[in-house]
Amino acid sequence: MSALFTPLALRGVTLPNRVAMAPMCQYSAGPDGLPTDWHRVHLGSRAVGGVGLLLTEATAVLPEGRISPQDTGLWSGAHVDAWRPITAFVAAQGAVPAVQLAHAGFKASTYRPWAEHRGGVPDTEGGWTPVGPGDEAFLPDYRRPAALDEAGIAAVIEAFATAATRALAAGFAAVEIHAAHGYLLHEFLSPLTNHRTDGYGGDRAARMRLTLEVARAVRGAVGEAVPVLTRISATDWVDGGWTVEDSVVLAGELAAAGVDLIDASSGGAAAAANVPVGPGYQVPLAARIRRDAGIATGAVGLIVEPEQAEQIVAAGEADLVLLGRELLRDPYWPRRAAAKLGAAPAWPNQYTRAS
Repeated sequence: MSALFTPLALRGVTLPNRVAMAPMCQYSAGPDGLPTDWHRVHLGSRAVGGVGLLLTEATAVLPEGRISPQDTGLWSGAHVDAWRPITAFVAAQGAVPAVQLAHAGFKASTYRPWAEHRGGVPDTEGGWTPVGPGDEAFLPDYRRPAALDEAGIAAVIEAFATAATRALAAGFAAVEIHAAHGYLLHEFLSPLTNHRTDGYGGDRAARMRLTLEVARAVRGAVGEAVPVLTRISATDWVDGGWTVEDSVVLAGELAAAGVDLIDASSGGAAAAANVPVGPGYQVPLAARIRRDAGIATGAVGLIVEPEQAEQIVAAGEADLVLLGRELLRDPYWPRRAAAKLGAAPAWPNQYTRAS
């Protein structure tokens, strides 16, 4: 029996298999952050393709938390209404719809990747002043952020909790907290980007405080039956930055706060990090956290071949695998992988002639 195609129970939700679609920004929402037909087709086709867990792109909890003006959001009732038909279709295909709740911090208000310009978007083009742990810009051509005070931090925590409540109303069955890739929560975690001297900066415990407060608030908002995941950058890949040892400690604290699975990515806090990119290069991070923190993990990063994904789960290195670029290339990767690994691919009736 294929380990990759066995179910995975997380609280009151059971994933039909261990293949998840990683969050991937599409930069295709309108200026109001509402998902469009692009999102319905993009996400829906991967659900038809057989993923067990389908995560949306980074979805902002506040307007100023968007990476670009074209990012999706979940800060109003209008967003709930716009997401409902998408989650309904995803669930109807047998996949579990999940939303990644995010705040871009000092990486907000930037141009989308294929825009003519790079760096910060000015107010005249729909941009805004971002926020962060301090007032230092991530890069010289990014906008300078306003440092969050304690009232601003409290508002961020409340926004994550409120967005989690909206997520359930919108039909999502699980939520993921984005605390990776140099965005706001990671900015508070990493000593490279957090130079505060109050209760949210300084030693590791203080730098973890915001992420843990968000996790507790989200858990309280969704209740006991809904899975809560957290994506972290397990290492900054820079001397003096956040380390995998720090991540083991954080993962244990997140588990105590009600988080069920750590989605172990890396990097993002330092533009000049030396990342050893290669097939499965982040899998050891997920394996270390799973072993030492005693929490379920997801492995992500250049996982391409079915046999590679099967080995990760079968060997106990992670509880599920998250695919990104490979699912962009082939939405039906899970169906093909199931056939290759000897599991029933279970094509939809409309597509059985392809089986």
